[in-house]
Amino acid sequence: MNLEYPVTVKRSKRKTASIYIERDGSLTVLVPEKVTDSEVAEILKNNEYRIYKFQAKRALLNESAIKRELVNGQSFLYLGRNYYLQYSKDVEKLEFKGRHFYLPEGSEGKLRVMFKDFYRARGKKFIPGKVQKFADMMGVKVEEISIIDLKNRWASCSVKHPKVNFNWKIMMAPVSVIEYLIVHELAHFLYKRHSKEFWNEVDKNLPDYQKQVVWLREYGAALDI
Repeated sequence: MNLEYPVTVKRSKRKTASIYIERDGSLTVLVPEKVTDSEVAEILKNNEYRIYKFQAKRALLNESAIKRELVNGQSFLYLGRNYYLQYSKDVEKLEFKGRHFYLPEGSEGKLRVMFKDFYRARGKKFIPGKVQKFADMMGVKVEEISIIDLKNRWASCSVKHPKVNFNWKIMMAPVSVIEYLIVHELAHFLYKRHSKEFWNEVDKNLPDYQKQVVWLREYGAALDI
């Protein structure tokens, strides 16, 4: 099987095999400890159609991703709305005012770092309150919330700790999408797998969640600097 994307194989004491296709098209294969490389290859071969179907869709999304230029007037997303970049000699750091992101003149080389810091800082203020709201509604307990770089995932969770992590990039998305991602992770505290019961729990707390899933599929590639 000639895969177009990297494959990571992780062996553990689990009893069954699972394939996770990341947002960038890469594959993670989780298998029991005694499964051989040839058996992993067979698992991938048996799922070849599903894998290529997803990767083809991802390639189309990447083609439509926004290529932002670091010039005055370029738009950058925040909570689903576009705001415009403006370099200014009157600021010493990124400042968010009105409809603009103001950055110091000559700071193009540091722009991405400054935006990343901005989204993380805003996320640390915005997301915990939302998490607590839905955690109370769903009857779950969260002890730690992190806004970090999750590479190819929007969010993740650890029920054992209990902890939820969110990609700083989600602060570019509309509030309704962020709320869906929160509810999705919290539902895993109640149901480990994406079972019928899991989706019923998501639906119970966010009846329009399917709209947010579609939004992420269509516009998720634009959530980048």
